[in-house]
Amino acid sequence: MKNQTVQKVWFITGASKGFGLEFVKQLLAKGDAVTATSRSISQLKDATNTKDTNFLPLEVNLIDEQSVANAITETIDKFGRIDYVVNNAGYGIAGSLEELSDKEARQNFDVNVFGSLNVIRQVMPHLRKQQSGHIFNFSSVAGITGSFPGFGIYCATKFAVVGFTEALAVEGKPFGIKATIVLPGYFRTNFLESDSLVIAATQMEEYKEVREIQAMHENKINGNQQGDPVKGVAEIIKTAGIDNAPLYLFLGSDALKMAQDKNTSLHNEVEAWKTVSKATDF
Repeated sequence: MKNQTVQKVWFITGASKGFGLEFVKQLLAKGDAVTATSRSISQLKDATNTKDTNFLPLEVNLIDEQSVANAITETIDKFGRIDYVVNNAGYGIAGSLEELSDKEARQNFDVNVFGSLNVIRQVMPHLRKQQSGHIFNFSSVAGITGSFPGFGIYCATKFAVVGFTEALAVEGKPFGIKATIVLPGYFRTNFLESDSLVIAATQMEEYKEVREIQAMHENKINGNQQGDPVKGVAEIIKTAGIDNAPLYLFLGSDALKMAQDKNTSLHNEVEAWKTVSKATDF
């Protein structure tokens, strides 16, 4: 039976921890309906600890398109529509490009990139039909600057999220569908814990800087991040559905600074080499 009393309906991936879990808490508190997905239904239920009738917890394998399709169908059957999608699920991987195997790299892309594309592919027909919707795709400040030794593959997945979301924003506009790229800096979640950060199976002693950066993230940055996920989620929710919703939403003063530095660096490089750039025209 469809629930017609809720305010808005959200579909959130990676909801058993971090930003995803915080979305569930804040949205249910404001009376919205939430479908939350996780690889483990038991972990999701334990983490959310709610019997709210506006809550639909689902075990979903994001890299299995049929599993995603089933979750979208269950959401529509229960709540009647989907207003907002939050593609939050993902994990980090640390290791130099030479160290990480093809399998390790592809697995990171499967979850961080193709998992979100599976959701988008399955939800778009419903959003187009209702002529409305807003999709939030979680990238990272690592999606606009790749200068993190040992995090090249992770950065590549997040750059990909930026690219396809820019296209999605244009493709969805004629149907009243908005798209926002969420680019957090360092937030105090479990992202740098062992269950969210995979380390290269093969490590080479030549890559001392990579090991140092890896150790710094695990031992110094972890637990001391300046970003508050409660505040971060609250700010994202404020942008949901507004007419002038941002395409790029940087979260954290650290992310803002890195974005500004990248803009300056890119501008300077373009200006320095513009003569060469122009020399290739017919």
